[in-house]
Formats: sequence, structure tokens, C-alpha cells
Amino acid sequence: MARDSQAALVALNRFGFGPRGGASGDLINAASDPRGFVKAELARPLGALLEAPGLQSTPQLGQAVFAYQDQVKQAREAAKTATPTEAPPPADPKPDNQLRRNLSLNTVASEISGQQMAEAKSADNKSADGAMKPDAMQPNAAAPPAAKQPQQPLNVIQKTFRTEALARLQRAMLVDCGFTERLVVFWSNHFCISASKGELARMWAGAFEREAIRPHVLGRFTDMLKAVEQHPAMLFFLDNQQSLGPDSRAGQNRKRGLNENLAREIMELHTLGVGGGYTQEDVTSLARIITGWTFAGRKGQLGAPGSFAFNTNAHQPGPQVLLGKTYEANGLAQGEAALADIARHPSTANFIATKFVRHFVADDPPPALVARLRDVFVRTDGDLRALATALVDSDEAWKAPLTKMRSPYDFLVASGRLLARVPEDPGLYLNGLNLLGQPLWTPAGPNGFPDTAAAWAAPEGMKLRLDIASQMGARLGPNIDPLDLLEFAAADAASAETRRTIERAESRQQALALLLMSPEIQRR
Repeated sequence: MARDSQAALVALNRFGFGPRGGASGDLINAASDPRGFVKAELARPLGALLEAPGLQSTPQLGQAVFAYQDQVKQAREAAKTATPTEAPPPADPKPDNQLRRNLSLNTVASEISGQQMAEAKSADNKSADGAMKPDAMQPNAAAPPAAKQPQQPLNVIQKTFRTEALARLQRAMLVDCGFTERLVVFWSNHFCISASKGELARMWAGAFEREAIRPHVLGRFTDMLKAVEQHPAMLFFLDNQQSLGPDSRAGQNRKRGLNENLAREIMELHTLGVGGGYTQEDVTSLARIITGWTFAGRKGQLGAPGSFAFNTNAHQPGPQVLLGKTYEANGLAQGEAALADIARHPSTANFIATKFVRHFVADDPPPALVARLRDVFVRTDGDLRALATALVDSDEAWKAPLTKMRSPYDFLVASGRLLARVPEDPGLYLNGLNLLGQPLWTPAGPNGFPDTAAAWAAPEGMKLRLDIASQMGARLGPNIDPLDLLEFAAADAASAETRRTIERAESRQQALALLLMSPEIQRR
């Protein structure tokens, strides 16, 4: 049984989000047929799609943002003309003890209700990038009610972000293995945007993943690439709506030219990779090719507000040479043909295969496995289901030791699954991700979050994980037998050292914290 348990541990931790606690029987099911257990999710053609109440399309969300911005503008204008009220009494100069506390610990695990109320109140006073609005700093708690104060609009952007986050978290908690969800996380990070870019980016972050990533994680890379680069969230994130062909009608009239951000990241981060055989001239050429790729604004002149649009007036006229091939001047089709060819480039196959193996198997990807997956990618014309299947079928993926460090997102989801906690509010997880350095859908740059053990195993990061694990133990430990939970997590694949450590703990609370920090939970 030990060998089966070890393979089950690999199946659940390397490819999924770890076993669920309670009566799920995940470890037993995985032990009976480890590879089949993982591949079962790949057989569900619509398994990656996500639908839940409150989730809307990108155009619907775009129109909601524009309407919200109009309401905010109107409220501010009304506030300027409102009758002045009596000034509130001065605030108590004594510092609030609550503000002096160390929130890095209690914010995540012990004061959920209080935080969520504070977060909801704070969200109404913040812009999408987290900056306080000018009127948010006014001491209004003690102010007498004004007779005709204009009502501030509901912050629909923050509400939408939390709804999207909750849907993603609940899916991750409930799936059997989580391999498909792990694929979603991988590709979403590969083709990342950042919600900190602005209100549209924060509003669209979840929809971008649902619309451009999820439908294609088991489809073709070419289709995903096109969906990603034409999605309004990506166009906004990398400023392509500002890019004008120098010789286009708009370019000549507005004295503004190319923006190469999207073209550069397509080649460097999304397809060919650094050293993939392209030059700066190729970047400039691709930037010209995709001029006019934009989204309709609030006035709807190019289509439904918030939808992808091709602006002929902004598109650089004439043929373009990219990677040695000439693409004739045929509007939108010119850029789509260029993307299709880049997706099939040998450098793209090698870049994707290397990154895929690094994520799932080892920080130093085994060259033979990379070569095999690269060949699968080329032979199947970028079939991502075939790529995932080849990974699961490889012996290297099962024999490599579990040395990869779980990212903060993986750690929090794995802990929630093991503790059988399906969130009803995303606040706990969003706060935890912020503290651990992986805020949801908000990487520091277009290269996404790092994917190596060194990035997540730094002393400060591990201390914060221990803080969170300790608070989980303090709250839940009295009602949980950690040794029973260890059976759910690893059974006889658990190391003797982990078992002894838990047995010697001074309390159930401490034992649960030690379990959550054990290699069986932290490593994949």
C-alpha cells in the first residue's frame, strides 16, 4: 500500500490541489489508479468552464464600469454644490489600539468578520488600484447627518472582483483532483494581466480568465493565443488601444504612434521566449500588424462598449515582414495570420514545453521530458489536452521527488481542501494571498508570478505561512484530530519524521499547525 499511497500523493499534490478532508476518499481513489485519477478530469470537455450566479461577460462588465464612473462623477459634482453642514467635532487624538496591532497574522485567520466589514467599507472609499479617494480621508464617523448629501454609488468594481474570486476559489475547493484547475492557474499566469492596472483591469480580471483561458486549456494553443491577445483586458493591460499606425488616418491626425508593449510581450513572454529568434525589427513589425486591435469605449462607436473591436482608422496600412515572412495588408486577418504562425513556431513549442515541465515537475526541467513534450506540441499542432496527457503519462513526472514549493495560492487552497472548508466569502483568502505576496490576478509585471521553490521558500514568506497555519490551528485544532487528518493527507506515504513531529506536539492546535507546514502539504 505504501507505493500506492506515494503515487496517490504525487497525483494529488503534483497535479492537483491536494486531497479533500471529510468523507471524500480522494487519497484512496487516487491510490487505486493514480494516472487514471488525474487524467479523468481531462476527459470532461467542458470541465474547465466556470459559470456561477453573478458572473457577467466582459462587455456587460465594461458597461457597468462606465456607468459606475459616470455615477461617481455625478456624485462628486453634486457634493460640490451641496449645502455645507456643521463641521464635525475633532477626532480623538489618542491612537486607536486596533490600528497598532500586527495585522499580518490576525487579519487572515482570527478576525474574518471584522475584516470583511472593514474591507467592504474601505472598498467604497478606494479606487481600483487601492489608492484612497480624496473624500475618503475626511473624518465622517461623528458627522451629523446632512439633509441632502448625495449618495455615493456602490463600488461595483470591488464587488465584481470578489464575486469572481469566490467562484474560482469554490471551484478549486470542490473538484476531485484539481488538475484542470491547475492548468487554468498555469495558463492564466502565463498570459497574465494585472488587476492593479486600473478600474477596467480589476473589473475584467476574472472575466478574462473565464473567457480567454478556460475555454482553451484543453483545446489548441493557437485558439488560446488569439483569444488572449484580442481580449479587452489584455489590450487594456498592455496599452494596445493607444497604439496607432504612424501612417494610419488616426496616427496622422493625433500625432501619436506605435505602442510596442503588447507586441513585445507576445513574442518574449507568450510565445517565442527570450532568445527565440526574433529581433527588435520583428517586435516593431508585429506592433504595426496589430494596430487597430482595441475595444469599444463608453460611447460605443466601434461596437458594444467593452467588446473587442478592430479600428481600421488606427491600423497601419500596407504589407509587413515578420520573422522573414510577408503578411499582406488585409486588415484584422493580417494580425490573426501572424499570431497563428508564431503559435506554430519551433521556438514557441520549446518555450511552452520547458515552462510546462518546470511548473509541474521540477525547477530544473528534465531535458528528455521537455523534448518529448515539445514534440507532442509540434505533432499535434499545439493540442493542449495532448500536452497535458503526455505529461501525466511520463515516468519522469511520477519519479521526480516532490521538491517544488506550493505557491501561496496552492497552499491556501490545499489547506482549505484538507480542512473541508468551502469559502462563502473570499476575504480570508484574498487577504492571505496579499500577505504572502501573491495577490490574486495582480502580479508585479507581465511575466507573472515566479514558479520556482526559491521564490516562495524565503524565510519571511515561510514565517508568514507559519503565522497563518498557527492561527488555523488555534481556531480549528480543538475540533480536529491532526493524526486522522494526516491519514487523509498522505496515509502511509507520510514520512516518519512528520508523524513523530505531530505526535510530539504539545496540543492539537500546535499539531495542526505543524501538519499544515509539513512537506506533505507544502511540497508538490
